[in-house]
Amino acid sequence: MDKLTISATANGLNYLPEYLADQEGLFHDAGLEVTAVARDPWTGVLDDLETGQADIALGGLWVPAMYAGSERELSVVCQLNHQFPMAIAVREGSSGDFALEDLLGKVVLAPGAGGSAPYEFTAGLLREAGVDPAGIRFVRDLSTAMLVELFTAGLGDAIIADLVTATELEASGTARIVFRHLDDGGIMPNSVYYCRTERVAELRDRITRFTAAIDTAMRLLPTVDPHTVDDILKRRWPEKDQGILREAQRQMAASAVWDTVAIDETASDRWMRILAEGGLVRSAPSYASLADDSFMADYR
Repeated sequence: MDKLTISATANGLNYLPEYLADQEGLFHDAGLEVTAVARDPWTGVLDDLETGQADIALGGLWVPAMYAGSERELSVVCQLNHQFPMAIAVREGSSGDFALEDLLGKVVLAPGAGGSAPYEFTAGLLREAGVDPAGIRFVRDLSTAMLVELFTAGLGDAIIADLVTATELEASGTARIVFRHLDDGGIMPNSVYYCRTERVAELRDRITRFTAAIDTAMRLLPTVDPHTVDDILKRRWPEKDQGILREAQRQMAASAVWDTVAIDETASDRWMRILAEGGLVRSAPSYASLADDSFMADYR
């Protein structure tokens, strides 16, 4: 068995294909012994890549984008999420149809301790809809848990949250989901696997087999016995309401979030433009400068 180590920015439901590949022995069948750890704070993945403790990292595409052109050279090798599985929930009691412009003048909580994407991608969608994010008061840079607690206590008019958290808020009667990025945010290469560029040649064979196993898991998910998925949910999130987890997983499965391991170049360019507009990159890096497409070419 060849070893491959992953350092992840979270233990997330949107990472389900990787967890399924592990449980169903797809990595083993590919001759790989894959081990993964979730880092808190998430920036530990960069340390793990630097020290060699991890071969590849799993996290947002925006991270390799921000380091593009710097001394920390990172290469994206495939994606795990083809869309952004987040939602906007407004305080219960709000009524009527919702449009993004309805957030103008409101206080919106946007978790950021785990990364910039919840705010930055939503801000990009606002600009695409002709809404200036400057007209909205965002509470940022704090953890999801802290902002959920504060929202429940009365702070803010709306919150941007992952599907599990948003569904929990809705089930509790605290909030109402009014916008799902899976429905209205388009294609967005969210979570990707990346490694140090200098190690691509060394890891090529292992990453090629790993990518194939993730692709197989994505294709297996729609047909796998529901009890298999339930086992993963119970093992990874035993403290969570399993019904809410299943509902969030159903929504993701019904979307394009797990459609392909191959990044859509147009969607990557769009995300890079959004990051450039937000000032997170000096200039929007091209897809070719971010990714080693050879690992994804067979899956287009």
